[in-house]
Amino acid sequence: MFSCIFISSLLLIAKFVLTFMHVNISKCFYKITEDFHHEGDVVIGAFFPLHTYYTKNKIPHSYLPYYYKDNYLQYNFKNYQYILALVFAIEEINDNPNLLPNISLGFDFYNVRFIEKDTLMNVCFWLTGQGQKNILPNYNCGKSNFATALTGTAWTTSAQIGTLLQLFKFPQLSFGPYDSILSDRGQYSSLYQMASKYTSISLGIVSLMVHFRWSWVGLILPDNHKGNKILSEFREDMERKGVCIAFVKMIPMTWNAYYNKFWENMDETNVIIIYGDIDSLTGLMRNIGQRLLTAKVWIMNTEPHITDYADYFMLDSFHGSLIFTHNYRKSFKISNFIQTVNPYKYPEDIYLPKLWHLFFKCSFSDVDCRLLANCQPNASLDVLPSHILDMVISEESNNIYNAVYAVAHSLHQMHLQEVQIKPHENGEAIAFFPWQIPQSVCSESCGPGFRKVTLEGKAICCYNCTPCADNEISNETDVDQCVKCPESHYSNTEKNHCLQKTVIFLAYEDPLGMTLACIALCLSALTAFVIGVFVKYRDTPIVKANNRGLSYTLLITITFCLLCSLNFIGQPNTASCILQQNIFGVAFTVALATVLAKAITVVLAFKATFPGRMVRWLMTSRAPNYIIPLCTLIQLFICGIWMTMSPPFIHQDNHAEHGHILLLCNKGSSVAFHCVLGYLCSLAFGGYTMAFLSRNLPDTFNESKFLSFSMVVFFCVWVTFLPVYHSTKGKVMVAVEVFSILASSTALLGFIFAPKCYIILFRPEKNSFHRIKDKTYSRWNKI
Repeated sequence: MFSCIFISSLLLIAKFVLTFMHVNISKCFYKITEDFHHEGDVVIGAFFPLHTYYTKNKIPHSYLPYYYKDNYLQYNFKNYQYILALVFAIEEINDNPNLLPNISLGFDFYNVRFIEKDTLMNVCFWLTGQGQKNILPNYNCGKSNFATALTGTAWTTSAQIGTLLQLFKFPQLSFGPYDSILSDRGQYSSLYQMASKYTSISLGIVSLMVHFRWSWVGLILPDNHKGNKILSEFREDMERKGVCIAFVKMIPMTWNAYYNKFWENMDETNVIIIYGDIDSLTGLMRNIGQRLLTAKVWIMNTEPHITDYADYFMLDSFHGSLIFTHNYRKSFKISNFIQTVNPYKYPEDIYLPKLWHLFFKCSFSDVDCRLLANCQPNASLDVLPSHILDMVISEESNNIYNAVYAVAHSLHQMHLQEVQIKPHENGEAIAFFPWQIPQSVCSESCGPGFRKVTLEGKAICCYNCTPCADNEISNETDVDQCVKCPESHYSNTEKNHCLQKTVIFLAYEDPLGMTLACIALCLSALTAFVIGVFVKYRDTPIVKANNRGLSYTLLITITFCLLCSLNFIGQPNTASCILQQNIFGVAFTVALATVLAKAITVVLAFKATFPGRMVRWLMTSRAPNYIIPLCTLIQLFICGIWMTMSPPFIHQDNHAEHGHILLLCNKGSSVAFHCVLGYLCSLAFGGYTMAFLSRNLPDTFNESKFLSFSMVVFFCVWVTFLPVYHSTKGKVMVAVEVFSILASSTALLGFIFAPKCYIILFRPEKNSFHRIKDKTYSRWNKI
């Protein structure tokens, strides 16, 4: 029995699909106008998305702006249920003698194409009663009595129309999903939402995950404010219930540039949650259906709308999906009403002839494009498959039904007041409109960006409005508490939206980073030049006077010290964070140990006038040169302990700069970092002490004094560095460390080698053995 039912259903669907694909579509199908009207004393404007035009190659029209030659008409007959709910509600009200007696309701329907220009033009046509003629603002040429505008389903459509209608204080009812932006009374003072503000859907979905023990799920959400809000709700509920998120996919506005990247990692989980409204999910549903992503459990809050009927399959990607919807009262009367609808009963309806033409083989008259009565017998909307027109009333249709009744009851109450009030002297009655109802409040509403503060001794309706605190927002009116933005976001100046923080670091593209990098490279090039000068004049007395090998070692080490500053510039990673401190500590240790060795060499050479056996051995064995590896090993031992116990790592500072997330290297162990600095300062102090003791010795080129000056500057730079470093924030903190490295390296280069280069290049007469002997002999006589 079940097999028969299944096969017959499959054949029925195939029949409708084949009918739709192979029917010879008449030209009348495209000639019929897009809007139609149902007469009434009071008219409701209905702006529904039933069909749209799309283009494949975007071939521009020769003279019509915003139009293309390759336009294709695409219908979403599933949304035709909106019109059926509107007609059913109006007929019920018109047949009810106790509601709006002697007044009939009508409606004007306009299609929403999802193009803002066309949407606003239709609103202007409706307000002025001009049809498709020229628009005359502030004039109603049709002399119609308009009540309100019904808009949806997308919040963007309601927002676009609301921007225009609020200029006239014209009432508007949105039947789409609830949106916090539309509740902003400061921006949309005449717009009301029929949908309730539900907050339990995400919790219900997470509870389902827990029930089936699905702890690894994917999330697909629209890339807008609603998607960001529901994402935070899902994260909170999932963390509390122990459910983990495998990935988060934000649905792009356009699929061209983002298409391939979007489908990456989709196989990481078998359970995927899709949350959004019909309009934001249409493109996603089409792509999933075309890709046939089977073997997935889809959890959704809205039923998939398949607009391309040729792509429909019984076993498509969404069969077996679990759909969460809000609970609302379903009317069986509407389902019975749909069974009675046909194009001959409602000749003004432009969609019924097209439905009958497509699915019931009806033909149009070639003369006036009227539908002929040569259709299939027993043609009715209830036999259409559910992916074309569903007999189960949707939440949006239910909202439309309630909206029409809300308008009717409001007009009924105003009509009762009109009857009770004495007419004017000229016999005309007072006309009441929805936007003329007075307000009676103790305090004005607190708009987005503010919260209510209750007044002591006053009623609860009386309050003050105070701005939200820093990094807090409120995007609704009359909130009691502002909501704190996540760590990765910050509040805008109006305090009504959380904006994504941008990731920053000391980059080469920044003026500060570029300046420091250029200085480091220029100083490195200058050091290389000095090395070249020393190599070229290596046999001159001034180069040989103070241990030529130590001078080479010191110059090469200074080059590494300057270049190591480049590790601090650019986007940090784990390797660069570790190399920063290790290269910095070791390079400066070698440089300072070399200075110490040079100073000790001078002391041993000139203090040991009558050298003993030990001093003689130290001089002949070149023992001072062993200071360099010994000091370096000690520094390597300190760095090794540092890297083992608590190595540097990448740190995200969310509070250093407003609106930014700062990426920088955390030192790991602050004690180890200060031990490295302390060891360097102790070497500098030792070098300074030895150089100071030999300042008055008969050194021909007075290198001891220059060594003393360089050590004093080095010591001052790093002692000053500590308070300045700890008092700065953001990229400046990294720049301070880079500047200290450059300054101390420049001190070593300038004070020790600049005087020697000056004599070599500009005073070569002083660089001779004869001059050195005379100068040395005179100094020894003074001693």
